[in-house]
Amino acid sequence: MTLPSYATGQLPDRIRSRLIPRVNGLDMHILEAGHERPGRPLLVLLHGFPDLAYGWRFLLPVLAASGYHVVAPDLRGYGRTTGWQDAYDTPLAPFSLLNMARDTLALVSALGYRQAATVIGHDIGSPVSAYCALARPDVFRSVVFLSAPFPGPPTFPFDTAQLDMSSVIPGAGTNNLAAALSALRPPRKHYQHYLSSRQANVDMSHPPQGLHAFLRAFYHVKSGDWPGNDPHVLPGSSAEDFARMPTYYVMDLEKTMPETVAPFHPSVVEVQACAWLTEADLGIYVEEFRRTGFQGALQAYRVLSDPALNDELRLFSGGTVDVPSLFIGGEKDWGTYATPAALELMKTKATTCLQGVEMIDGVGHWIQQEQPIRLSELLLDFINDTGRTQ
Repeated sequence: MTLPSYATGQLPDRIRSRLIPRVNGLDMHILEAGHERPGRPLLVLLHGFPDLAYGWRFLLPVLAASGYHVVAPDLRGYGRTTGWQDAYDTPLAPFSLLNMARDTLALVSALGYRQAATVIGHDIGSPVSAYCALARPDVFRSVVFLSAPFPGPPTFPFDTAQLDMSSVIPGAGTNNLAAALSALRPPRKHYQHYLSSRQANVDMSHPPQGLHAFLRAFYHVKSGDWPGNDPHVLPGSSAEDFARMPTYYVMDLEKTMPETVAPFHPSVVEVQACAWLTEADLGIYVEEFRRTGFQGALQAYRVLSDPALNDELRLFSGGTVDVPSLFIGGEKDWGTYATPAALELMKTKATTCLQGVEMIDGVGHWIQQEQPIRLSELLLDFINDTGRTQ
């Protein structure tokens, strides 16, 4: 099915929407800017959950105005990109981090480029960007992680030849956390466990408050606009430590995500003041997710808990991101600390050419929408500097 283009006025001037056929088995929808002048360096922007290429609408023209061809795809499982299977019981391998990195590599090639100056990933797009840089540093010449630090690939147990490993149970850490959280009073569950469940798509696609109200509350509570966000480093990785996070990260055991965020729906005044996500903007998200549902987007969370697909990543065990890299987080975003020790591992082990860790004041999870100008300044400083040294 060919979907209609965005309507006049839905995209900023000089942003083009189009479909690129046969991209690693997908017909991939992209938004792009700076395409009018061939030969410009390529920047690839990968969104997170539950987002779309549309989430980069403010950033695309700003980066293009500085001399780049800027491309933002709807990732596999999202929006107007087609060619992926939409069911809980379909194989997960197409949604693996490595295959989504292949999607990105295939897109670069389809656009007629041999390399991208930078790949920029937000949220779940961050680890996809990391594996782009790990697997093909010759193509992805630098990488920026937004909101989600990259702790490195999973490792093999080291120096164990003389040890009895029969008692080691693959995946036990994940299972133990779920059990420990459910044993708390009140009992809790990790949001990734919930998003991996069969019920999550039904819950989120047909929320009792309606899709518009659910998404408004979800985007609001994770933003810098919600005063309850006060993120900090967790003291450890016990269930009690995880339970310090807001309920949209560590949920009440019996609640759905729509039920979890419903009490935090912004007031009419707050909605009217939200320039980074107007009612018209939100309408785009509502339209797209009403059409696709959330299952394709949720598959990535199931991948994270799939032992076979995590084993696949051990091909890169001990490997590091050796191209220039940068981390940018929001001062009001729990995503920076949601995985204990990830930020420190990124700084000390996972990368060898980290140019900095930048935290933008007053900003929550949706950095590219909440503060696109400050983000573009940081990105352009990094991209231009790395371009001069390569």
